[in-house]
Amino acid sequence: MLSAIRARGVEICELTLDVGLVHISAIHSETLEEHVMHAESYEISPQAAQQIQAGVLCVAPILAVGTNGVRALEDSALRAAEAVRTLWYVLAKPKRGVHYTWISFRVVNSLLTNFHLPKSTLLALVSAFCRS
Repeated sequence: MLSAIRARGVEICELTLDVGLVHISAIHSETLEEHVMHAESYEISPQAAQQIQAGVLCVAPILAVGTNGVRALEDSALRAAEAVRTLWYVLAKPKRGVHYTWISFRVVNSLLTNFHLPKSTLLALVSAFCRS
């Protein structure tokens, strides 16, 4: 898939994601808001941050490969928006963090993902993304 994406001239950057098995566990609460999210760490390199910033500023498609990539990018944007009151700051600086919150979609506007288990937070994320 990535080879086909590259062949279309799409610029690709990589993130470091530290994910565990806990992210595929089922939601057992009555509502999504009551579900306790588990933290997973990520790192966005300076080069990746610059590439993403350029794409966002040009209103280019930002394709995340995988739901954990979406969570990392959106968590980073949310933290920056809260800290600086502007979305763009996060993309101008390298970012390392831990994501564990429910997200809104501010950066990612395309998603390539695979099968997700029923009642998982990742399936909920895909559903929310489709509605955004």
